[in-house]
Order: sequence, then structure tokens, then C-alpha cells
Amino acid sequence: MKNSSLQISEFKESDRKALQELFLKVRKETFVWKDQTSFHLEDFDKETQGEYILTAFFENRPIGFISVWVPNKFIHHLYIDSEFQKRGIGKSLLEAIVNEIGYPLRLKCLEKNTLAISFYKKLGFTEKEKGGFGNDSYILFQLNTTSE
Repeated sequence: MKNSSLQISEFKESDRKALQELFLKVRKETFVWKDQTSFHLEDFDKETQGEYILTAFFENRPIGFISVWVPNKFIHHLYIDSEFQKRGIGKSLLEAIVNEIGYPLRLKCLEKNTLAISFYKKLGFTEKEKGGFGNDSYILFQLNTTSE
């Protein structure tokens, strides 16, 4: 994918339905160990309420988003459509959010989500602590500066 084809902009209400569907689809594909019947379209609205959201577009189609609780610079969600993963879109969204709110950024990632853990480590996030239990064990990551 050419970076010139990727557009990132602030959340618009007109993108809500597409992001609800993307959120549901990627959660079902990623969190296969969880009860799939517990995932619903409305979860996007509940889980991003009050958060700052940036949306990634390819050819005017929403293909990913990042949502952040700004007071704590806490990344709550970073989701990329599986068709577009491993193309630099997640990194581009992270760079865009840093440009908006700065460092440090923090997030929690479930330990079973090994692909996401590898992604965050590759970008320079460092492990701060572990918590949770069982299938909901997580790693708290922090990013203080760029990894370059």
C-alpha cells in the first residue's frame, strides 16, 4: 500500500457504522478464545465513549482506528482490518496520535494476543507490569519516544 493512499482523520459520526462493523469483525478474528456471542456492534460506542478517535482510510473506506483516553494518554483500542494488517497502518495511526497528544503513551495488551505484543515491542513499547488473570492476563506497555 502506498502511504499516499492512506488518509488519517478525526472521527466523524458518518464513519460510526463502518467502525462498529470493523471493531466487531477484528475482535472476533483476534480474540478467538473469548465467547464470540459476547461481541456486539454497539460495543464500539460503549468502549470508545469520551475517547479521541482517529480513523485510517484507504480509498475512502475506513480500514482502522485508534481510540485514546486523552487525560491519561491511554490507548484503549487500535484495530486494523485484517485485509490491511502488516502494511504500516497501525504505525501510522500511532504516529498520528503522538502528533496530537504527545508522549508517553500507555496501553494494556492481552498476553494471548501475541501478534499485537510483537507489534508493540517492535515499535519501542516497553513492558511496565503484568496484571489480570487467566485468559484476561495483560501486559501494561508504555512508549516514551519513537523507536527510531
